[in-house]
Amino acid sequence: MSNPLELMKPVFSRLLISLCLLGLSDCRRARELGQPKAVPVRVDGALELRLMSFNVRYENEGDTDSRAWRQRVIGAVRMIREEAPDVIGVQEALHGQVADLWASLPEYEFFGVGRDDGKREGEYSGIFYQRDRFERDLSDSGTFWLSDTPEQPGSKTWGNEIPRVATWIRLVDRATQRGFYVFNTHWDHRNQESRERAALSIAKRIDSRKFPELPVVVLGDFNAVEGNPGVAYFSGKHVNLSGRDEVWTHRMIDAFQARNPNEPNRTTLHFWEGTRKGTRKVDHILVSEGARVLDAGIRDRDQPTVSDHFPVTARVIFP
Repeated sequence: MSNPLELMKPVFSRLLISLCLLGLSDCRRARELGQPKAVPVRVDGALELRLMSFNVRYENEGDTDSRAWRQRVIGAVRMIREEAPDVIGVQEALHGQVADLWASLPEYEFFGVGRDDGKREGEYSGIFYQRDRFERDLSDSGTFWLSDTPEQPGSKTWGNEIPRVATWIRLVDRATQRGFYVFNTHWDHRNQESRERAALSIAKRIDSRKFPELPVVVLGDFNAVEGNPGVAYFSGKHVNLSGRDEVWTHRMIDAFQARNPNEPNRTTLHFWEGTRKGTRKVDHILVSEGARVLDAGIRDRDQPTVSDHFPVTARVIFP
């Protein structure tokens, strides 16, 4: 039988991790993890990554019984441990949920801020990454708001009623010293213009990255399926965005589509129904052209479900 205290560890650990996230204590010392150690994954120098995008479903007082976060977090931690991704993009996570996951997954570090104030208020679109394997470039990371004033916390100018953000970091593999960028985002659920302008904004940031030769991973809940113009823009298709014909020359690969082009049942936003029947796939993993997608899937076997979204996963190699 599982130790009840271990299962409740996320709840008991919130205060400590909240202090860490606020910068009020030395997180490494507080968590007694020691110095990170390089973890070689391949001997050929290729960069192999296990990726996950996971809308955790915000902690909602109306979610009761198995849908309550205090119950779901146990399954969410178990799911993450089984998948063992190198990088996870989470969406909808409130500050306490981030604290719970971070406390329960000491092998990961976390980067992100609340979208309402750029600190801890509102949902995070944050990034967890394996602390032993990767080092974050402190000078090449941040959060920007999907608006006309991207550096202003809480800003929203494209018709969306709530703030939307994208978070990015440059990670360096400690064993090979190879670097790559991760972008994680959560687009608006109602306003199409906001989604389209979000696509243009993120693509512009990718194009202007400090090290343009490095590969890029985009994770997120786009609140849009593959055929939506905002999503299709990333794949290099000619689309009409906000009244203009656009095409992005730096196209990306949709990991799931690359491995499962004829899969009819690909729903990720299941609204607690627990079935992937249908085509409502709004959660995506995109990778730079040139990557080889070894595997990609939808994690749909957890019972009870860990969120009203299924996590999506991929294993890719950048030669």
